[in-house]
Amino acid sequence: MPNNDSRVALVTGASAGIGKQLVRRLLREGWTVYGAARRVEQMADIAAEGARVLRMDVADEASMTSGVQQLLAAEGRIDALVNNAGYGSYGALEDVSIAEARRQFEVNVFGLVRLSQLVLPSMRAAGRGRIVNISSMAGRGWTPLGGWYHATKHSVEVLSDAMRVEVAPFGVQVVVVQPGRIESEWSGTAAATLRASGARSAYRERIEPFAALLEDYGGAASPEVVVDAVMKGLNAARPRRRYATPADARIGIVLHWLLPDAAWEWLMDSSVRAFAKRVAKAGGGPAAGR
Repeated sequence: MPNNDSRVALVTGASAGIGKQLVRRLLREGWTVYGAARRVEQMADIAAEGARVLRMDVADEASMTSGVQQLLAAEGRIDALVNNAGYGSYGALEDVSIAEARRQFEVNVFGLVRLSQLVLPSMRAAGRGRIVNISSMAGRGWTPLGGWYHATKHSVEVLSDAMRVEVAPFGVQVVVVQPGRIESEWSGTAAATLRASGARSAYRERIEPFAALLEDYGGAASPEVVVDAVMKGLNAARPRRRYATPADARIGIVLHWLLPDAAWEWLMDSSVRAFAKRVAKAGGGPAAGR
């Protein structure tokens, strides 16, 4: 990788949270940074700070192709792609429409791979480059009512591993970052989609407690911990394959690896039941009729 003052990065999902904070860090470290998102108006602040902003929808082929072409035409190179765009859509597998499941895969998986396809020819020609894929601790475990989201993140993990081996001979490195509980829009979106999909659900006795659990992100870490991990992945001469952060992500991943399937199922079931009792005791009750 060349010196910081000449490196060019593309960061998706740059309109909020981790993506926006990452753009700011990269700018401070002397990178030329392109921030990409659908909500261009929410990137006015980072544009004022020196970022180039691109209107990009990672579920739209023309949008991604045009954005990468603009970047390469202006810079002639791309040294790093950070695939950060993604969202969590929750609900019982019986309740979530296949159209919504497909959209979540389009955003979380296919958009990530397509952008990687678009930047790899330039990276291969240069003989160097780095792709950082933001996965999740959810990519190494699962919870009830989150099957589709976990499936997308499991896919990111596997595809990143395959890509890492495929592109290594060309000097390109692939890194995975696995966030745990982070302060962001994610939890609100996940809870809202869970309630929407379960409005008339046979599983509604569990839906509201689980939605409340998603919203009750006590102890969530700052996006900066994920930014720190991404920067390690970008700056290290020999980056690790995976960076899990903060501690809850590392603990959750190890716990799922250690526990037999039956024990993990019991843990997930008992956790939801315990939180349901907390919600009922606080007067929330199940979301019947929501």
